[in-house]
Amino acid sequence: MDNNILWSLRLGFSSKEAQVISDLGLKKFLERSFESKPQTKSPDFLEDSPKTIEDFKQIRMQYKENNTEARKQLRITEAKVSQDMKAWWIDKMRTDEFPLREKMTCFWHNHFVATFQKVKVNYYIYQHHQILEENAFGNFKELTKKILKSNAMVRYLDNTDNKRGKNNENLSRELLELFTLGIGNYTENDIKNGAKALAGLGIGQDGAQYRRALEDNDSKTYFGKTGNFKCDDLVDIIFEQKEIPYLLTRKILGWFIYDTPKDELVRYYGDYFREMNFEIKPLLTKIFKEEYSKNNAGSKIKNPLEYILQLMSELHIDNSNSKAVAFFIKEQGMDLFNQPNVKGWVGGNSWLTSQVYLQRNNMADLLCSGRGLNRKNLKPNEEMTGKSFNKKGATIDWDNNGNNKKIIAELKDRLLCEADAASQKDFETIIKYDFNPKAENANQVVLRLFNAMVKMPEYQLI
Repeated sequence: MDNNILWSLRLGFSSKEAQVISDLGLKKFLERSFESKPQTKSPDFLEDSPKTIEDFKQIRMQYKENNTEARKQLRITEAKVSQDMKAWWIDKMRTDEFPLREKMTCFWHNHFVATFQKVKVNYYIYQHHQILEENAFGNFKELTKKILKSNAMVRYLDNTDNKRGKNNENLSRELLELFTLGIGNYTENDIKNGAKALAGLGIGQDGAQYRRALEDNDSKTYFGKTGNFKCDDLVDIIFEQKEIPYLLTRKILGWFIYDTPKDELVRYYGDYFREMNFEIKPLLTKIFKEEYSKNNAGSKIKNPLEYILQLMSELHIDNSNSKAVAFFIKEQGMDLFNQPNVKGWVGGNSWLTSQVYLQRNNMADLLCSGRGLNRKNLKPNEEMTGKSFNKKGATIDWDNNGNNKKIIAELKDRLLCEADAASQKDFETIIKYDFNPKAENANQVVLRLFNAMVKMPEYQLI
């Protein structure tokens, strides 16, 4: 696979930035990506969603009323808004000129998990998302503080039930286990005292706030330090610990490049991360620039987003329904704003079970056939056999001045990390030595070749 295409896929969701990487060089491409601005205007679909404390009080009153139909309608309305939010984000991923910010936001989305299913308030989920997007390339410690004080997080991890004398330890535990240090780098007493420091931190107007009647102002001991600590104090102390950089560098390497990064790489980049005072931008720059020069193609299985958005980009399918895309990746186990648990999507081999692989092959048939992408068409049927391509809408780029081997090589260079002699022979049975690139059905033949390539295990890798 061409190295610029490989890194276009890793730093975005398709190969459309490959030429930009080639023209600008990776360093300038990264600089342009870091300069991209997050969207700050609240989307229209949130216009009628509850936002203020008063709004939520009114809704609670409606839920308390004995009106089953009204409660059902409220749930349906908010569920539709949640679907709109998924489609809105997918549109941004597909259309952003420099999609690295969206890809990094998705990384944080799966690190600081807070789901609609548990939070049940779309506006809180949107606020949480905005914090991640605005701080995608910022400082890890400062981002941790902001997320800890988001309404979505205190609600998702039950800190609204954490009160003086009656502690809920969920947020305190996950702050250490999943967000910062990782298992084995803290004690149960740290969790208990962290919960005391977080007691009373609950829902606020613009973000989580302490309630005087519920907070604990006694002295606590946390990682050997003693004081009347609150949430920001906890984060400051955590980021003084020796093991703080490595959980995140392991996850970043796993998200972008290696499903199973080597320990020495995790330590190497983690030590640099600490030197940079936990700034994300220099860490990403170092990782990408140094790993770019290595022969590491095929070291990561594409997640469902990377798979479907690359496929749609290659086939120039620009007018598809993003809600259908959201439904497809949900079926693949990657439901945006609704991870299965606080640990998030596992990734790696979980993205390539036999069921997931079959779904991907069915999707390749669907898109190559030119059928519209919608929820009704996401189930296989007798028309999706891979034998009838390009009825309308599906086109791919290929050199119509080349012979069969040149065309095969061109597509292999775009799509596959590698292909053996047996695969080459299979390709040459689809597009034969006497292939006429000017023939009326030439594009259909090349689409068959494309369809065969994207069904290969090697296509699932980047």
